Amino acid sequence: MEQFIQSLISSTGSILSPELIIFLISMMPVLELRGGMLAASILGIDWKLAMIICIIGNILPIPFILLFFKKIFIKLKGTRFSNYVNKFESKVMKKSEKVFKYRNFGLFLFVAIPIPGTGAWTGSIIASLFGMDIKHVVISLSAGVLAASVVMAVLSYGVLGAFI
Repeated sequence: MEQFIQSLISSTGSILSPELIIFLISMMPVLELRGGMLAASILGIDWKLAMIICIIGNILPIPFILLFFKKIFIKLKGTRFSNYVNKFESKVMKKSEKVFKYRNFGLFLFVAIPIPGTGAWTGSIIASLFGMDIKHVVISLSAGVLAASVVMAVLSYGVLGAFI
């Protein structure tokens, strides 16, 4: 992931500001806040500013995913993309067993622990597919993003920062 982030930074560095780069990375599925914080440490952005930018960037897509994902997902099932949609759905459902068992606290933990395949995007998709209450989901996901930002700040600026 670090190599991808460095190539992204070098290819857009003269066009975009470092702050905009980490904001956009934080909005992307898969990379999300984890990639944004790592990129921020590589770019030398102050960790406090990086946390604020990455948190906003990671939280911003959540309401849109919660409101529109299931509708788009259902429409895609009736198209030539149905095989991809079904594979994606089964992948998400495998990850959602523990989340569904613990509901909102499970969503919080799912987003807060920064391991591959977890994050606000996947958490939002799980919540959308299960039809969970949006108000509680947004709170759980946002709290998870805040917790993940602390973990990633320590990793990116402390542990990994010593080697970068």
